[in-house]
Amino acid sequence: MNDVILSRIAEALTWTGRYVERADATGRILDAYLHRMLEDPWRDEDVACRSLYAILGIDAGDEPVDMQQVLDQLAFDAGSTGSIEGALGAARLNARSAREAVSSEMWECLNSTWHALADQRLAARRTGPYAYLELVRRRAALFFGLADSTMSRDDSWRFVVLGRSLERVDMTVRLLSVRVLDAAHAPDWPTLLSASGADEAYARVYSGFGDTPRVAEFLLLDRDFPRSALHALTTAEECLTALGRPRQDPARRPIGRLRTRLEYLDTQALEDQLPALLRDLQQACMASADAVADRFFPYQGPVEWAQEGARA
Repeated sequence: MNDVILSRIAEALTWTGRYVERADATGRILDAYLHRMLEDPWRDEDVACRSLYAILGIDAGDEPVDMQQVLDQLAFDAGSTGSIEGALGAARLNARSAREAVSSEMWECLNSTWHALADQRLAARRTGPYAYLELVRRRAALFFGLADSTMSRDDSWRFVVLGRSLERVDMTVRLLSVRVLDAAHAPDWPTLLSASGADEAYARVYSGFGDTPRVAEFLLLDRDFPRSALHALTTAEECLTALGRPRQDPARRPIGRLRTRLEYLDTQALEDQLPALLRDLQQACMASADAVADRFFPYQGPVEWAQEGARA
């Protein structure tokens, strides 16, 4: 029975990390697009909205799409874990089921954020979604900061960080994939940098604005930027190593292979290799996540808890 409980806690912690990171990344993407549309009032709203849908793998259909529809679906839909509100709600539920493993401050951060969203959603319909999106970004940063400062560096912390790292690679790949593979709805490079929270870091490294394909190199290969694919893969592999997974483990192997590939990639050949590389990165993260689930969350069926009145 103890193994079943531990597997459920590990799963809850992993998905807590993934869902908070998903809410944060989605909020950054929406904020970047909204600001670009304000700066360029002539930008085609339908094309911009279809680009947003493409990033998150949503079929936009044939009817015209506006930003309010996008916000309703990607920010305010509490019933979908693909939206900000749905992802934070799922993170809160997972954290509640692992209360003995997360710190009280982490739980209070998620719980208070969840209860603040309703008022922020109402305000967003009157004055715009910027305060709503800022709240999400700040609370996501606070949550992971609290994880780093209030959790022991044990397996519980590693599962949270592993979930965050896998989700971070996936979101970075989605952004780049739309830019590289879907020219009709592709965001420009500055929008992509802003959506990744990387515009200031990029400017410090390259002493300029990101209006070149070098953005892809930065988001994939930079060793120091925490949202780059290489940095996130390295972190995920370190977590799996500390969890006792050998090199040939199905969870660690695909991550390690792609991390090594990125480490030694010839940057001159990156542009030609980019479509295949993005596809391989997404497949590696999916394979690793599936293997983590098979290894660490092997319970069968729901756990049946005894009723209080039935105890002796």
